Amino acid sequence: MEKIIHKGKLTDHPEWNESYYFVFFDKTNNIGGMSRIGFKPNKSEGMTFFFLFLADGSAAGYHKEIKLKNFSENLHVGGMSHNWQDDESWKYLFKGTMIFVADPLNLPKVRANPKLILKSNKVLMDLTFNPLNEIYEYSEYMTPESLEIGKKSGDKHWEQIGRVKGKISIGKEDYIVNSVIGQRDHTYGVRDWTGVGDWLYYVVWFNENLTINPAAIVTDDERLSIGGFLFKDGKNIPLRSINIIKQEYDEQGVYPISSELHIIDNLGEEHNLKAQVGPIIPVPFKDEEGNKSILVQAFGKFELDGIKGGYGTFETLRKVRN
Repeated sequence: MEKIIHKGKLTDHPEWNESYYFVFFDKTNNIGGMSRIGFKPNKSEGMTFFFLFLADGSAAGYHKEIKLKNFSENLHVGGMSHNWQDDESWKYLFKGTMIFVADPLNLPKVRANPKLILKSNKVLMDLTFNPLNEIYEYSEYMTPESLEIGKKSGDKHWEQIGRVKGKISIGKEDYIVNSVIGQRDHTYGVRDWTGVGDWLYYVVWFNENLTINPAAIVTDDERLSIGGFLFKDGKNIPLRSINIIKQEYDEQGVYPISSELHIIDNLGEEHNLKAQVGPIIPVPFKDEEGNKSILVQAFGKFELDGIKGGYGTFETLRKVRN
């Protein structure tokens, strides 16, 4: 396992952060979830979000920001904990009240318009993550140009696929999560949500022997920072290049609709990845100069080299252009 937390002052930048992300999808219950815990030691801040996408098309959200002076391997903010174990498994625990909306697009609007809230309910989550692959670290296989472009999205980025099991309780209703696929990531470095450019980041699972995790940052002059890997038959294979064939957005140019990528892996094999986005939760950002961007958290359906049935996250970051 990688080092869990990096103590000491690595930079004075206020937006330097260390973050931990977890995502899973249960096809039997048709429920997907994603959570992030992030720490900004130079601002003495900790934050977490937790989103659930539910079978009826609704969504639930939880968000918490706190002041922290000391940072430790106890990855806990508010009601959310990401706990690593000595056997290299992880425990993901949540206890708190979540806000539910009928349309996931409305989740960030509930503070300004409480009438959009469908209900609030107590939620308990107790999930265990057991790794399926060796940890993959992005920067070890990225070109110098990709690393330079990606400076504002973090210096180090670890990914790991796992088998997830446990239980989620929403009010009085229990959902047994029985050995589904999930993924975790861990990053550290400066994270400039409005200054990094546009990005895409997909976590795609077909089965326990075939997954793919492409990521790309696109600058204003259309240069690309490329990262990610293909996990096939027990091996992590770095992605050498990603060509964006098509990236379709809504009329405003913010919310994604579909995607098609041409990918070449480190073995020289070519791949075609097609995607259709599902329900979307937008997360808006605005910096002190008024620049805006929208981070989209969503699940999608994927097809790789003609193999259908892929599922996983469809994440984009998009600048709001006037």
